[in-house]
Amino acid sequence: MAWFAASGPIRVEGGIKARSQRGSIGSAWWSRRFIDILERVCDKGRLSRGRAYARKGQVLSIELAAGEVTAAVQGSRPDPYEVVVRIEAYREERWAAIEEEIAAQAVYRARLLAGEMPEEIEELFAALGADLFPRDLDMHCSCPDWGFPCKHLSAVLYLLAESFDDDPFLVLAWRGRTKEQLLGALAEEPAADPLRVADVPFADRLADFYAPGATAHRPERRPVAVAPDLLLRVFPPPGDLEGALTPAYKGLADA
Repeated sequence: MAWFAASGPIRVEGGIKARSQRGSIGSAWWSRRFIDILERVCDKGRLSRGRAYARKGQVLSIELAAGEVTAAVQGSRPDPYEVVVRIEAYREERWAAIEEEIAAQAVYRARLLAGEMPEEIEELFAALGADLFPRDLDMHCSCPDWGFPCKHLSAVLYLLAESFDDDPFLVLAWRGRTKEQLLGALAEEPAADPLRVADVPFADRLADFYAPGATAHRPERRPVAVAPDLLLRVFPPPGDLEGALTPAYKGLADA
């Protein structure tokens, strides 16, 4: 019987390399959230080999569209393997409800318009019966490996998480809403007036008129951390005022 040594992957020039060459991949909360899901449901050994592929630059291309990621990964055979990762892309009706809820939360709306991804947005999705991050991934690779996910799939998933570091709005684009679509809808949606009080007839409020402000029906919201210069980024001041106002805003926040 003849024995053959296992061959390594064909070396690639110009492939997509992970920036992190040791330790964990992904640094922002949203990319780490995605990685945590992967490492909980996928085989640790194959994920380790996938990280090595990602760091060597064996992934040739990654394309993300609504509900689908496609990629090409160079393995030990001449032709690259084809990888597909699918999740549910939400319909227009669900996105309209999500955008309406975001617009009603003035702080979330302002932070998204400023290019930030508030961590509380995951709770907002859950309250509407939707998942921001996928629980299930429909994955396929054209390689002959018997394990699942294979190292080629794992490499793509790690690089995908690292791309979320660069642009958190890719998480939403995978769910079916591009950054341009979401921010365009939020910019058109009038922000909720925090001083507006619903006009309720006094006769309808007799039962709870003297009740404390925070009840089981009106629970207190936990405070949300906001960057001190958020207002300046959402509404940039004219001329050179931003340079003078930024340290003043930060000083007020520290005080």
